[in-house]
Amino acid sequence: MIVADRQHVVSSFTVIKGAMIPETYDVLARWDFDADKKANLDRLRDENFIGASSSNWLRDVGKVLNRRLDPAGRDRPLAVLAEGNLPLDEWKPILLWHITRDEFLFRDFLVNWLFDAYQRGLYRIHPVDLHEYLMSLSKRGGQTEHDWSPTTLERVATGLLKMAADFGLLAGGTVKEFARFHLPERSFTYLVRAILEHEDGSPQRMLASAEWRMYLMREDDVVNELLRLHQFKALEFEQAGSLVQLTLPHASPLAFAEELVA
Repeated sequence: MIVADRQHVVSSFTVIKGAMIPETYDVLARWDFDADKKANLDRLRDENFIGASSSNWLRDVGKVLNRRLDPAGRDRPLAVLAEGNLPLDEWKPILLWHITRDEFLFRDFLVNWLFDAYQRGLYRIHPVDLHEYLMSLSKRGGQTEHDWSPTTLERVATGLLKMAADFGLLAGGTVKEFARFHLPERSFTYLVRAILEHEDGSPQRMLASAEWRMYLMREDDVVNELLRLHQFKALEFEQAGSLVQLTLPHASPLAFAEELVA
């Protein structure tokens, strides 16, 4: 089970190990909902059905998935989508949403550092550019389990940039630049439902939610995409000043996921 009070724990381990996108997809695509998490991860270790290149990497995949995700509960839609073979480019943005529910550091980096750099038009990003930000995590409620050495600090900065690149937000080698990122339509629709639920069902708060910053989207970007989908009758959306009306075709992220891969 995911420990609820880890929401504010700053984990260098998961960031240094990376996004693990294909590994996570493969594990969740074969998740047995009739068995508990331990049994599923034990089967991963015993069978190595993801083709891990070493026992150490296989062990790390299990540790990271155990910490990040709860496929039987909160993250069940993500597993349903992987099991239903949703294309990886559509699944990745949804994975990003799910892993940042319990991974303070990566979410905080995307929302409070990378989005600001994007807004400022920062062109080239080096790992050292993140050092000052990483030293200030406690000011936003981050709880570091132990002090980081200079080497760990650099590895975490490099890991954050690599994870952002793995999700398509950045591009390049050691020095990163912003990539041309656009949410696939079905991924966006899923996120609208998920963020609406996160914001207690308030369409106004959903539009203005800081969660969209993880996808380098401003409020007007969200509005424009909703208007486009409204034109295509994929949902109903109207905005007049501060009044927002939004009707989605599915009652929950899980219902949307189940229909998407039916």
